[in-house]
Amino acid sequence: MKTMKTKKWISLLVALFLAPALFAGNYTVDTAASTVKWNGKKVTGEHNGAIDLKEGTLEVQNGVIKGGTVAIDMQTISDDDSSEKLVGHLKSEDFFSVETYPTSKLVLTNVKKSGNEYTFTGDLTIKGKTNPVTFTAVSTEGDDEIKVAGDLTIDRSKYDVRYGSKSFFENLGDKVIYDDFTLNFVLVAKK
Repeated sequence: MKTMKTKKWISLLVALFLAPALFAGNYTVDTAASTVKWNGKKVTGEHNGAIDLKEGTLEVQNGVIKGGTVAIDMQTISDDDSSEKLVGHLKSEDFFSVETYPTSKLVLTNVKKSGNEYTFTGDLTIKGKTNPVTFTAVSTEGDDEIKVAGDLTIDRSKYDVRYGSKSFFENLGDKVIYDDFTLNFVLVAKK
């Protein structure tokens, strides 16, 4: 009888020590299941589109995201109106210079979680320029999967994306394109 109790206690202790290990490690971003939608506004309207993730990982400890890296394939930028002219312009040196800078990258440097909401701080690199960003997202966790959804607002002037920006040019009138654009994302990462 004493041996059975001892075995149960040992089993319980082993389970308690191993449980965090089951929810720890790197999760790989499922680029096919993840989505990134963009929105840019100007005085006379707005444009929307999508862009693909190239790759990414999330560092997870005890079921909580602690860090991570995500790469965006800038060559995949698309426009919801299927405007080849707009897409070509966005890929050009006027905007994101995708031939020279085919990938943008976000490296998480600080993560705070409250309930199912995260506050992420990281270094975002676009066109070879890196700036800090902070944004919030909501998470849901499954057995071997973490899904994070939120919005990230980016000031393009910090990344030398000048075209139509009143930060660089005067007297643009109704030709102004606002510096802030938004990425709406759903990131799915699997163990």
